[in-house]
Amino acid sequence: MYNHSYMKHPILDAQPRKILGKKVKKLRREGILPANVYGKNLSSISLQVKLVDFQKVFKEVGETGLVDLKMDGQSRPVLIKNLQMNYRSQTPLHADFYQVNLKEKVKTMVPLALIGEPKAVSEKIGMLLQTLSEVEIEALPDQLPEKIEVPVEHLAAIDDHITVDDLKVSEGVSILSDAGQTVAKIAELVAPEPEPEPEVTEEAPAEGEEKGEETPTEDLPTGRQGNKEEEQTTAKQEAPAEKKEE
Repeated sequence: MYNHSYMKHPILDAQPRKILGKKVKKLRREGILPANVYGKNLSSISLQVKLVDFQKVFKEVGETGLVDLKMDGQSRPVLIKNLQMNYRSQTPLHADFYQVNLKEKVKTMVPLALIGEPKAVSEKIGMLLQTLSEVEIEALPDQLPEKIEVPVEHLAAIDDHITVDDLKVSEGVSILSDAGQTVAKIAELVAPEPEPEPEVTEEAPAEGEEKGEETPTEDLPTGRQGNKEEEQTTAKQEAPAEKKEE
């Protein structure tokens, strides 16, 4: 069964904003996010919110969830739109709030969440690919789903797939995206390339040595290495004397 869950309506406090233009940099340094609220038959109003409060709310609802924006004692149902970011620091620079009429349908993009493990994956027949991450929907503001869950356990063979037309949503929610688009499919497993065998190289002999030879002086007793030549010379000198005595 396909499910979707509804967003909560978090509250965000706002104050009218008098600082405009390039001077808003001062607000940002103080942890304040400049923003505007606008809507159908509503002129744009400059306002400001605490950055930490906005980040908490945005993390919860994104651009698809309804927010209760409170300012001057009034609560306005709004959607977060046109968020400008500093991409180096990933810090919001400016946001728009779109005030909605709870009795009028709105259009927005909603993410798709794949649920479960396909049979083809668990049996190592193929791999799962998600080819579509979100769809456009239309619904009343308080009926906007946070996401649409897409179970994939039944996908059992190569080329098994799910299309937008297969998605199920509750009454009152319409999917506007092309019904023929593929959401997820099973593709063939990709065989890993064999790793090259390491090359075997012979170690070079140590300096002053040839392979298979030993250094002669290593086995001589301590203190005698320097006397080897002297002993050989002495033996040669003594040999003639023995012959004369005979």
